[in-house]
Amino acid sequence: MRAIVVEDSRLAREGLIRMLNTFDEITIIGDANHPETALKLIKELRPEALFLDIHMPGESGFDLLDKLDYIPKVIFTTAHSEYACRSFDYNPVDYLLKPISTERLGQAIDKLGAEPSDSASSETERFEIDSKIFIKDGDDCHLVALREVLYFESCKNHVRAFFGSNKAFIKKALSNVEEKLPTSHFFRANRQFIVNLNHIKSISESITDGYDLTMSDGQRIETSRRNGTDLRRILSF
Repeated sequence: MRAIVVEDSRLAREGLIRMLNTFDEITIIGDANHPETALKLIKELRPEALFLDIHMPGESGFDLLDKLDYIPKVIFTTAHSEYACRSFDYNPVDYLLKPISTERLGQAIDKLGAEPSDSASSETERFEIDSKIFIKDGDDCHLVALREVLYFESCKNHVRAFFGSNKAFIKKALSNVEEKLPTSHFFRANRQFIVNLNHIKSISESITDGYDLTMSDGQRIETSRRNGTDLRRILSF
């Protein structure tokens, strides 16, 4: 299985790679010391698995996963047990606390091999714009026409969907929601928001070289510069 190691500590990263190289099931195709570097590497190499540290300077391993356009198999490696609960929003194969023993790593790799494949080569079935989605938020249940959703907002461990005058929480990461949405209608404006292109009321240039989107409910959402370029290409304006 092709894997990438993401760890900010050089000693920890090199030590983990040495341990992983003793397992025939794993082929390390790259490593990175920061989420930004890792993102470029993942987009280029499309690994099947990530050995991912969570607590890193600037951005976390969770932030990295939120930016991916597919979900590889993830084994978290961290010295911080307090991240365990949040990690389950990303459906990890395993959660390893440092220092990691060879025996414990072997158990995680066994789980990795037993997991159903959801690699970059497999296609995620997406909803159609005319699909209806079921959202259970606490005791409230909603059957929502996807075309009526204005935007999705990342709220720490969950996603909040805005539709009509209502809003409801979805117990998934924004990246998990994004991979199910039709790309011809929904656009990742920034790390926090995915917008329905049909509900953009107006667009103006922002001071950060991106764009300010005004949604049909009056909410203003700013795109990043890079995502603004993508939006301009999609809408051809």
